[in-house]
Amino acid sequence: MLDKTQEHKVDDASADAPAPRARIGWRAAWLGVIVLLMIGGALGFGAWTAYQRSQSANQASERLKTFVPTVQVAEVRDAGETINVSLPATTQAFTTANIFARASGYIDKRKVDIGDKVKEGDLLAEITAPELDHQIEQAKATLKLNQASLQQQKANMDLAQITWNRDRPLVAEGWTTRQQGSIDEQNLKALEAAVSVAQHNVTAQEALIRMLQQQKAYQTVTAPFDGVVTQRNIDVGSLVQADATSGTFMFTVMQTDVIRTFVYVPQDAAVGVASGVEAVVRVPELPGRSFPGTVTRAADALQPDTRTLLTEIDVPNPDGMLRPGIYCTVELHIPRKDKLFKVPADAVVFDADGLHVVVLEDGVARYRKINVVNDLGTQVEVNEGVKDGDIVIRSPAVNLADGAKVQTAPVKEAAK
Repeated sequence: MLDKTQEHKVDDASADAPAPRARIGWRAAWLGVIVLLMIGGALGFGAWTAYQRSQSANQASERLKTFVPTVQVAEVRDAGETINVSLPATTQAFTTANIFARASGYIDKRKVDIGDKVKEGDLLAEITAPELDHQIEQAKATLKLNQASLQQQKANMDLAQITWNRDRPLVAEGWTTRQQGSIDEQNLKALEAAVSVAQHNVTAQEALIRMLQQQKAYQTVTAPFDGVVTQRNIDVGSLVQADATSGTFMFTVMQTDVIRTFVYVPQDAAVGVASGVEAVVRVPELPGRSFPGTVTRAADALQPDTRTLLTEIDVPNPDGMLRPGIYCTVELHIPRKDKLFKVPADAVVFDADGLHVVVLEDGVARYRKINVVNDLGTQVEVNEGVKDGDIVIRSPAVNLADGAKVQTAPVKEAAK
């Protein structure tokens, strides 16, 4: 049996047992309330965020409906009646003469040197050849001998003619034998032939003298035209030889008052190249100076390896600033065959339908198809789709629709 003290402890334990269960129940209830409040707050925040997004989307949609984009524009310009093509070129003298010795001998005088300007007929050098003078004197003496022989043969022929004229009627009347008449007649013919031979000898000797005198004239070397001496290969005392194939090369004279400029024009620009086309020659070492000229000659066929047309331009050069053999650039003003218009390259739109530009018409964007003929880098030349004075949009937006309203940027802003 339990004593009273133990019974009292058992009773106290039984009385305190329900208290912990009550505390656990209240804690679970408060935790559920908190969870519900958090879920409700999250749902409310999500709903509010969705509402805000919906309102923003509606506002953006309204703004998009009423938004008029600002664009930069440029004006289409007529490309002009001519196409200007700048090409590398080379200059040459209008005429170049390499002067060779036509008479053999020694240089007695040399009057010019490299860089000297000469006029037509000016003395360049003199060749001395004493043996040629002797040959001329001998030829003249032989000519006099031949002329004397001719006179003698003519006198003999005249005597034979008189004899035959006297004997011919006697032979006919029988007073002289026929044999004598034949002798007189044949003797006259022989003397006529001798006179002809003597005459030809005189003619041949006169021709020989003229040839020697021409060789004598070749001893004086003169300038063939107005120009400048660009090369000299002889000096006083030099031995020169006259030969058709291996004669001594003496001087080079170039005519520089007009300069030939040779340029190869590409196929795309060669169609309009013809005589009379204007050109401007510029030299890098002469900044600010230009030399006008005209196309004078052009090959009828293009070079098959480069597809270029050899073209020659004559450039007046009265002050001698242009020199033969220099590098230069030629700007050709070639007449256009078709009407072309210039459009900024950044205004061209490429899509699945080809090339287009967006033209501004009364504040509305309109797409027009174009055909590009020449690409000039920052500009392109087109022959259809636009006309002179049209306003095109530069760098149009990808989402810019045909028929959309646009507004142009101020001039300063567009310039930036």
